[in-house]
Amino acid sequence: MIRNIIAALAMAAAIASPASAKTLTVGANIGNVPWEFQNEASETVGFEVELVREVAKRLGYDEVAFENIPFNGLFSAVQSGRIDAAVSSITITKKRLESVSFAQPYYDSDQSLSVLKASGIEGLKGLDGKTVGVDTGSTGDIWATEHQKEYGIADIRRFEGLSPAMLDLAAGRIDGYISDIPAVAYYIKDKPQYAVVERIKTGEQYSIMFAKDSPLAAEATKAIGELKADGFLSKLHETWFGSAPDASTSTATNAEMPKL
Repeated sequence: MIRNIIAALAMAAAIASPASAKTLTVGANIGNVPWEFQNEASETVGFEVELVREVAKRLGYDEVAFENIPFNGLFSAVQSGRIDAAVSSITITKKRLESVSFAQPYYDSDQSLSVLKASGIEGLKGLDGKTVGVDTGSTGDIWATEHQKEYGIADIRRFEGLSPAMLDLAAGRIDGYISDIPAVAYYIKDKPQYAVVERIKTGEQYSIMFAKDSPLAAEATKAIGELKADGFLSKLHETWFGSAPDASTSTATNAEMPKL
């Protein structure tokens, strides 16, 4: 009788707690609209959220657990093994490929300069003596630092995400914000006080980041190729940006896994 009770309890515990669920832990700078952010119901949503969940599903994972990590902290979190992967409109660069790996790209982008319309700033040439904001450790940060003297930028202030930077822009604490153009364009679409006054051609491509030489990078590359071939990524682009991706972009075209 006691043996039967123990067996029944063990079976009940196994049913109640599915400890065998396979989880992919993904770091993201939550608040990076429209890539990953919280909606009014406090749910984590966004283009990359849906993409990662579908990739994980095709790789045999039961669920995805998102960890909110500042952008600059994503790199060490991946390298240390604290998380399995990271997203946050992360640009593939040769420098980054020295220490991390990426799956194939899924979005093409450039940087941009956004300002308050009332500022009178019409482009990069209007930044002489001005203060600009950037996201810490981002390609916008790298670009602004490299071109600070060229455009006479007086000061570069660093933020952990788009929202606090745009709030400081609205308050006049910075004069312009240099960041990825799709995120800014999405953010200001219903905020007429802002304007993107110049697209900064940097030819960037986004992807999912993994620890250096992680086998997951190659597996994710294959999965993303399938998502391009079966139309999933095209539909995702239409959902978040209101149109199908251009056929020549990495959202539609299959690519190799990036290598040095």
